Amino acid sequence: MDVSAIRGDFPILDQKVNGHKLVYLDNAATSQKPNSVIRTLVDYYESYNSNVHRGVHTLGTIATDRYEEAREKVRKFINARSTKEIVYTKGTTDSLNIIAYGYGRANLSEGDEIVISPMEHHANLIPWQQVAKETGAVLNYFPMQPDGTLNLDDVRKAITHKTKIVSCTQVSNVLGTVNPIKEMAKIAHDNGAIMVVDGAQSTPHMAVDVQDLDADFFAFSGHKMLGPTGIGILYGKQALLEAMEPVETGGEMIDEVSFHHATWAELPWKMEAGTPNIAGAIGLGAAIDYLENIGMDAIHQYETELANIAFEVISKLDGVTVYGPNNRAGLVTFNVADIHPHDVSTALDSEGIAVRAGHHCAQPLMGWLKCESTVRASFYLYNTPEEIETLAKGIQDVKEFFGHVI
Repeated sequence: MDVSAIRGDFPILDQKVNGHKLVYLDNAATSQKPNSVIRTLVDYYESYNSNVHRGVHTLGTIATDRYEEAREKVRKFINARSTKEIVYTKGTTDSLNIIAYGYGRANLSEGDEIVISPMEHHANLIPWQQVAKETGAVLNYFPMQPDGTLNLDDVRKAITHKTKIVSCTQVSNVLGTVNPIKEMAKIAHDNGAIMVVDGAQSTPHMAVDVQDLDADFFAFSGHKMLGPTGIGILYGKQALLEAMEPVETGGEMIDEVSFHHATWAELPWKMEAGTPNIAGAIGLGAAIDYLENIGMDAIHQYETELANIAFEVISKLDGVTVYGPNNRAGLVTFNVADIHPHDVSTALDSEGIAVRAGHHCAQPLMGWLKCESTVRASFYLYNTPEEIETLAKGIQDVKEFFGHVI
C-alpha cells in the first residue's frame, strides 16, 4: 500500500488544526472521504439529480441505474447471493432497529431468549431491550474474558434451546475485539436460533463474506467506510426478509393499494419506503470502488500493523491503561491516570490530534471496565506510524501539563 499516495486522495487531511498538522484518529466514529467519493456526490447533484424508480425520463433512468449499480457493488463486496438481500437504510442503527422490530417483534414470545455480548454498541443493545419488554422475551449476555474476548465454551453454554436470536458485533468499537462470528453462527443455528451481526466496525476494515459467516442478518454504515453519512445496509437472507413485514410503509414499497388494503413490492424495495438517500447510495458505491482498488486484505494487514504499533507504544507509557486484547482491530482505547478522558481529548486537540473521548455508546461495557469513559484512537488506511508517534508524544505532553496543574 502506498499510504502517501492514499493520503493525497483525502483533501481534508491537508490542513492544520490549532496550528498543528491534522492527525485524524477518530475513524471508528466516521471516516474521511476521498476525492472520488466527493466528486461522485457532486456529479449526481450537478448532472443527473432525480428520483429513482418513478420516472421514465432520462435523468430518472440514469439515477435509477446508478442507484441499483451501487446495490450490486454492495452485494459483491459482502458476497451476498442476490441484490434482493441488500436493503438500503440510514445506517447501522437503522438496520438493527429494522431487524429487532421487523423480525424480533414478530418471532419472539414470552420466555424466548435473546443473547448478546456486554461489548455491544447501544444500537445493538437498546432495540433488543425494547423488543424483549414488548414480547416477554429474556435478554441474556455472554460472559467476557478478562481481556475483553468471548470464549466459545461460554457461548455454547449461553445459547440454549430457548434462544431465538443471537446478536453480536463482529468488532468491538471500544476494545477492538474481533469476535468469532462464524463459529457463533453455527452454535446459534445448531440451537435453532438466528445470527444477527453488527458489522459497523468490521466491514470498513476487513473482507466480509456473509455467506461464509452464515449470518442471517448483517448491518453496516457507509460513513465509516469512506462513504457519505446517512446511508447504511441491511443484509438479510432472502427467506427471512420475504417473511418480514415492512417496518415503514408509504410510497415506493407498495405493489397495489386500494382504500382498505395494500400489498408490498418485491424485495428489496418492500423494505425501502419513501425517497431514499440516492446520492448516499451512489456515493457508497464509489467508496466500495476505492476500497476494492486497494484491496481489503491489504487494508486489514496494514491496520493490524498500526494497531500493534499503537498498542506497544501506548502500553509502555507510565500511568496509561490500555483496554482490550493484544490481538485487536485497528483501534486503541485507554485512560491516563488522574486525568479525565475529556481533558485528554481536549488537550490532544490543541496539538491537532483528533481522538474520541466518552462512553462510545457502550455504557454497560464501561461498567464492566470499571470506568465511566475512555479515550479512543482509531485508525484507517490513511494513517501512519508517524501519527502514532505524534499521539504518544501528545499523551506525554498531556501528562506533563496536568502534572504541573495538579
